[in-house]
Amino acid sequence: MPLEAALTPGAARLPQAWRAPLVQLALAALGLVALFFGEWSEMARQWWYSSTYNHILLIPPILAWLVWLRAPALAKLVPQAWWPGFALFAAGLLTWFAGTAVGVNLVSQFGAVVLLQAAVVTLLGPRVAAGLLFPLGYMLFLVPFGDEIVPMLQAITAKLAVALTHASGIPATVDGVFIDTPAGLFEVAEACSGVKFLVAMVALGSLAAHLGFKGWKRRAVFMAAAVIVPVLANGVRAWGTIFVAQSQGVEFALGFDHIVYGWIFFAVVMGLLLAGAWRFFDRAPDDPLIDAAALEASPLLAGLASFRVGGWAALAALLLAAGAAVAMDRIAALP
Repeated sequence: MPLEAALTPGAARLPQAWRAPLVQLALAALGLVALFFGEWSEMARQWWYSSTYNHILLIPPILAWLVWLRAPALAKLVPQAWWPGFALFAAGLLTWFAGTAVGVNLVSQFGAVVLLQAAVVTLLGPRVAAGLLFPLGYMLFLVPFGDEIVPMLQAITAKLAVALTHASGIPATVDGVFIDTPAGLFEVAEACSGVKFLVAMVALGSLAAHLGFKGWKRRAVFMAAAVIVPVLANGVRAWGTIFVAQSQGVEFALGFDHIVYGWIFFAVVMGLLLAGAWRFFDRAPDDPLIDAAALEASPLLAGLASFRVGGWAALAALLLAAGAAVAMDRIAALP
């Protein structure tokens, strides 16, 4: 039995041209996750334990779904390992090296994800990579990012809350993230910065923009709204907490804020944003996400696809390069 048939479930149902490349890609993914297990385990820990990044647990099934939607069209293409993909792989290794050298997890984790993207491009070739362009880009949402902008979001929320408090006739002063009102002193803490909702909304907005719109202008407008609306909504939430505290007391307001913020307010905001964009969606549900014939006929992709390399040789080169990079990093870390 051929190796690809033995390792690939349902291999008999796959086009012949796809069997070996999928096995190679699976082996590359397993090897890269094993070699960079530190980065992947740390990302998984943050996905599971940090409420800011719990939404990332949905990204892998979304990625699988996006590929599944493209599967009928992708099956019409012929994957072919592509040696220029090593340039992207090298960029991923350099990024990972830089992150480990300076001790910045965000950078090293970003590099680890780029390595997986590069493996897809290298082992499946430019035509398939073009068909998987959005899922490949969406993989970047696997990286837990957002904590870096918490101080900025705290300051914006405090300023919005004070402006709305003044507009509602309640005196208030702001000192950094502290808001002093007749009802008491309020702090826009890190948990109240709105970063949790912002990063989740950007991930959801990217998916909705891709599936709902054909044109880049509408996508750009929607993404701008997906960034601005949650920031403004968080300012309104903070003001609402202060406003309720004036009549019901601080303890009631804080309990009310926890319930509303966690389960109601931002769910409503998210629903309203999607509902407002619904009428402008111009992609029909049955519209194909990619055009395999156009990808096959593209002169640019045809020219790029001419830079071929053997798939098993490409797999070996990827894993050897990654293994050498990890070994060099371990040696450099020795006292």
